[in-house]
Amino acid sequence: MEIKGKVALVLGATKGIGKAIGIALAKEGAKVAFPYHDWPEESQQTIQEFNALDEDHLAVKVDLRDPEQVKELINQIRRKFGKLHILINNIERGGMPIVHGPYVPDQWDLEMETTLKAKWWVFHHALSLLKSSDEGIVVNISSIAGHVGRSGPASLIFNDGYAAANRAVSSFTETWARQAYPNVRVNELMLGFFETRHAETTRGWELLSDQQKKDINDNILLRRTGRLDEVVKAVFFLIQDATYMTGTVMRMDGGYVLGGATVPPMPKGVL
Repeated sequence: MEIKGKVALVLGATKGIGKAIGIALAKEGAKVAFPYHDWPEESQQTIQEFNALDEDHLAVKVDLRDPEQVKELINQIRRKFGKLHILINNIERGGMPIVHGPYVPDQWDLEMETTLKAKWWVFHHALSLLKSSDEGIVVNISSIAGHVGRSGPASLIFNDGYAAANRAVSSFTETWARQAYPNVRVNELMLGFFETRHAETTRGWELLSDQQKKDINDNILLRRTGRLDEVVKAVFFLIQDATYMTGTVMRMDGGYVLGGATVPPMPKGVL
């Protein structure tokens, strides 16, 4: 898909990974719509940055947990742009054990409402507009928490509900690919530890001891956390180049999931 001239809806675009993706798409000539709700200072800064770009955009205050507000967001995109080609389904609430401690009901509900159900509401209401375009792409952003759960060095960052929600996202990816075919592709980018997501600039990272941080990095085969530009490149690959890929989960974690198991030397054998 050629990005220039396309309309993109980017969730979580007020900071971090979502913002990097949204700005990159706008700089490539896409018309970007993005909702904002929390983080008022970051939201206003992001709006100012989009205002400084030449491309048209739409910023809407929306609580994505509310299906009626989501429906109105899609209607605003339809009225302003008439089409929707790209959906970056990047919304989550990670209740890190190191920050939040044991579960309370409100925290559990907030994770499910945000990480899981909000993604469903947005896709549900956006699908008809995506299908009406000549071609479309959905990129679900998820976490390796869906694989590793609350275990090992990541257990201070990934809790039970967040892990369960992210495993369910992969089920959504496959179901939605079946619903959206043939002119809308649905794929998933499953992320590990990135600088603005679970790592250096997230509020839980500074609560870890030096040893706990080392344990996480030592479990990553590439021995480092990921960068924003690497996420953007992966998303652009899924949009532009992965034209024969749908219903697929692409994991990008520096080898964290593999890092917990070592490969011993080959034994001499008995023959």
